[in-house]
Amino acid sequence: MAALGTRTEPPPTAKSRGLWSDAFRHLLHKRSAVVGLVLLGLLVFVAVFAPLLAPYESSQVLIGEGVRPRDPPCIYLLGCDPTERQHIIGIDGNGRDELSRLIYGTRVSLYAGIASVTVAVVAGTVIGLVAGFFGGRTDNVLMRLMDVLLAFPSLLLAIAVVTVLGPGLINAILAISIVSIPVYARVVRSRVLSVREEDYVAADRALGVGRLRLLWHRIFPNSLTPLVVQATLGIATAVLEIAALSFLGLGVQPPTPEWGSMLAAERNQVFTSPHLVFFPGLAIMVNVLAFNLLGDGLRDALDPRLNK
Repeated sequence: MAALGTRTEPPPTAKSRGLWSDAFRHLLHKRSAVVGLVLLGLLVFVAVFAPLLAPYESSQVLIGEGVRPRDPPCIYLLGCDPTERQHIIGIDGNGRDELSRLIYGTRVSLYAGIASVTVAVVAGTVIGLVAGFFGGRTDNVLMRLMDVLLAFPSLLLAIAVVTVLGPGLINAILAISIVSIPVYARVVRSRVLSVREEDYVAADRALGVGRLRLLWHRIFPNSLTPLVVQATLGIATAVLEIAALSFLGLGVQPPTPEWGSMLAAERNQVFTSPHLVFFPGLAIMVNVLAFNLLGDGLRDALDPRLNK
């Protein structure tokens, strides 16, 4: 019994603290991950301080104040007439400042992406933990349900969900969350199946540790690494899918600024007013790139085989 009672591993808190501090240190040594962090920090800064950075309110119509719909960019430093109003990336088709809408759209896109992934991670984690830990019929039933969801293309399934629930930001977030749950459930389940066979879990079982305590205090903390990486990469996908739903008119509704809906509103002006299409598309690209670079960096930093 004394041998069984001997702990060969550090306490979970100390182990977790060492793992994440080492991962952060390795993350800072990866150039692509640092670029992702910088881009993400810039996006968060813009989202938080949008009222201070935006020259106008996002829905303020400026027609009658010396501007016309789809006016080209006017920048004083580049020779624009000082008697005209300065609009760095122009005016949209409704007479609103495009830069202001782009800045406020950062809030919407970040919120939608993070919220949808958060809901999916919570639901997927619970399903994956239960399926992997209890196994048997419970595992079969839950995983077959996940297989059914995975059988449909994610965007088409999201469109179907939003069609049933109705268009809007909240319903779009719920739709993206629902179609993303199977990914996180399978990631957690696969990790649980591996962790539950470890020696320290067997030792806790021999000592009579309860199943719920074993699940939440041993198995769950040691299953977080792949989940964090997948969630970071998943935010990039969620931002794209939210933009796609908004582009189709099923996501964020006017006049709320969102990059996908801004693209949809001006998609027919790609040759006459290309700036109205280019900058929202560039914003989506930067957002997705930031999370992808950070996710790739986290994956490498949390993999001990790559840090020896």
